[in-house]
Amino acid sequence: MLRLDSVSRHFGDQHVLDGISLTVPDGQLLCVVGPSGCGKSTLLRTVAGLLPAQEGTVTVGGTPVTGVPGRLAVVFQEYGRSLLPWLTVRDNVALPLRRLGLGRAARRAAAEEILDRVGLAGAGRRRPPELSGGMQQRVAIARALVCRPSLLLMDEPFGSLDARTREDLEDLLLEVHRADGTTIVFVTHDIDESVYVGDRVVVLSSGPGSRVVRDLPIALPADRDQIGTRSLPAFVALRTEVGRAVRGDAPKG
Repeated sequence: MLRLDSVSRHFGDQHVLDGISLTVPDGQLLCVVGPSGCGKSTLLRTVAGLLPAQEGTVTVGGTPVTGVPGRLAVVFQEYGRSLLPWLTVRDNVALPLRRLGLGRAARRAAAEEILDRVGLAGAGRRRPPELSGGMQQRVAIARALVCRPSLLLMDEPFGSLDARTREDLEDLLLEVHRADGTTIVFVTHDIDESVYVGDRVVVLSSGPGSRVVRDLPIALPADRDQIGTRSLPAFVALRTEVGRAVRGDAPKG
C-alpha cells in the first residue's frame, strides 16, 4: 500500500528527514513515534503529498506521489481548525463527497451512517462549536472515513484530549481498523498509545536528519482493551523497548 525509498526532507539548512525507507503492507496499522521535533509530522505530510520528498520516492498503491493521492484521508490533531463552524456536523462530514459527484440526499445519508458508526447518532444537525473536544474529533474521524479511504493518515489526533476520551477514541480506531482493514499510519508522541493501537511501531531518531532506529512488530492479541491489554507482560515489555529506543538507549535495528 505504501512505500518510502530513501526519503529525505530539509527546510533551508535544517535537515529533517534523512533517508527514510519503509514498506507498509495493505491493512496494517503502523505507529510512528520519536522525540519531539524529530520530523514525525513532516514525514506524514510528505506521504500525504502536502510536502514534496526532495530526495527519494513515496509510492501509494504503486503510484508515485506527486500530489495528494486519491482515496487518502488525513486526521490532524487540530480538529477545531479543520471543521467549518458555520456548517452542521452532517454537512462537515459530507463535504468530501461533493467531489465524487453525489447528490445532496446521498451525501447526507452517507454522513448520517458514518456519524452513527463513530457514536454521534443524532448530532448531525448540531454545529462543531456546540460539541466537546472529543466529539469534534469524532466528527473529524467520520469525515475522513466517509469516503472509505484506502490509506488513512493520523497526526497525533488524540494528543490534546483528556485521558478517558483519548482511550475511547483509541478503541474506536481499533474497531474501525478491524472492520474495514484500512491501512493506517498513526503518528503519536505517546509510547503506550503506539503499543496499544499498533500492529507495528517505527521509532525515529532525534534530529537533525531523523532516521528509522527501530521497527518493531506488536505481537499482542488483536482484541484489545484498555485494562487487560495494558497489564499484559508482553505489553509492558514492548512499551519498555519502544521507550528505550525513543530515548536512544536501544541498539539500532
